[in-house]
Amino acid sequence: MKYLQKLGKALMLPVACLPICGILMGIGYFLCPETMQGGDVTGFLGKLGFFLVKAGGALIDNMALLFVIGVGVGMSDDHEGTAGLAAFASWLMITKLLSTGTVTVIMPSIAENAKKVLAFDKIENPFIGIIAGIIGATCYNRFKNTKLPDWLSFFSGKRCVAIVSGVVSIVAAAILLFVWPIVFGVLIAVGEGIVGLGPIGAGIYVFLNRLLIPTGLHHALNNVFWFDTIGLGDLKYFWAGQTSADVTWSLGMYMSGFFPCMMFGVAGAALAMVHTAKEGKKKNAIGLVASAALCAFICGVTEPFEFGFMFLAPALYVVYALLYGIFTVITTLVGFRAGFSFSAGATDLLFSAPLPAAQNTWMILPLGAAAFIVFYLVFRFAIVKFDLKTPGREDDDVETEKKATLANNNFTEVAAIILEGLGGRGNITSLDNCITRLRMEIKDYTLVDEAKIKSAGVAGIIRPSKNAVQVIVGTKVQFVADEMKKML
Repeated sequence: MKYLQKLGKALMLPVACLPICGILMGIGYFLCPETMQGGDVTGFLGKLGFFLVKAGGALIDNMALLFVIGVGVGMSDDHEGTAGLAAFASWLMITKLLSTGTVTVIMPSIAENAKKVLAFDKIENPFIGIIAGIIGATCYNRFKNTKLPDWLSFFSGKRCVAIVSGVVSIVAAAILLFVWPIVFGVLIAVGEGIVGLGPIGAGIYVFLNRLLIPTGLHHALNNVFWFDTIGLGDLKYFWAGQTSADVTWSLGMYMSGFFPCMMFGVAGAALAMVHTAKEGKKKNAIGLVASAALCAFICGVTEPFEFGFMFLAPALYVVYALLYGIFTVITTLVGFRAGFSFSAGATDLLFSAPLPAAQNTWMILPLGAAAFIVFYLVFRFAIVKFDLKTPGREDDDVETEKKATLANNNFTEVAAIILEGLGGRGNITSLDNCITRLRMEIKDYTLVDEAKIKSAGVAGIIRPSKNAVQVIVGTKVQFVADEMKKML
């Protein structure tokens, strides 16, 4: 679980590159419709739009490489660039050895099997990028301090990492020569099975996407549907200016359902939590969920909200994921189509609206209203009926007088309170952060004071094991982490 969480955090590095793609391409398509509709690009605005589209496309078209370097650096112990270089070397080695031209010479029988040929035609994909990133990071973590004999001392330490990664990549490529066609076949079967189910399949995918959030495995699932791993690429082709006529599915159907849920459904669920909070704790509940709902609406970041209740009320989280699936089915059936480059917030909706695959974007208003009402009613009923311990309904009635909220941007004070609640700097063995969470390894779990940590105004606390503590801070987590690192 810890390894998967680390991988999930590392994957957020390349994903964080996508918003700039969406902004650039959204503005570019608006200024230069000819880029996607055909025709001559003329005039200053038209050429500027064309320029911006190509700038954004430079990242979208090389998404696999972003995964390679992002995972390599993100999973290395100290986020060292050497690991990124080793991951890139691994990527070059694997993709070259498993290119169609190479494998058909090594095993001529592959050329006679259309599915195997397709598998190796698609070898340069984010899935293989993740594998290369893991190889680079693992080799870095294991061999960064290697000492060689004097006559080989030049290659000691970090200089040997890329060499070792290359050797490991040769072994990996040999294994993948036999395994990849099987894995690819399974991915195709899953993809075709869900695609064959139409709107129901899209709903199943989104349900599984939300359900896998705690493990980080949703990233692997996303690769099948969003990127061109097996020939789907809902996100890739949507932002490339394609339409449903250019692909074999209704383009955007694996992204559109997230919009009403993230923009409005989360707000409805948050309001239900506030209304059902205990008297005297409503302000605390508002502080925890209001900013999270606003963050979900604007940029589609839902982790601060989801981690605020998924461990307090896991059954409710399953219902939450199911609502996503249901609304995805409805959204697909009514013909609303929008895409995102980062996540399904208002920002991505605005910039994806001019794209040719976008349809009926005005329907976000009735769909959003319906999502708000349904999420509110379902959450309120479930919370009251089953006495679920959502924010503001915890059994602990202790009220902390001194509060430090992130709204005042006093990150030093917030960091100091969290550090004190963790038992002081002597109790922390490692500190890291992802896009919304502080991740700490501690010596003595009995020294952790959760009430003290919560008084800093954080969204929640997760304790995956005796020696691991995660604090849900929100999108300003980097500033808090920086202050804590100074204190440590």
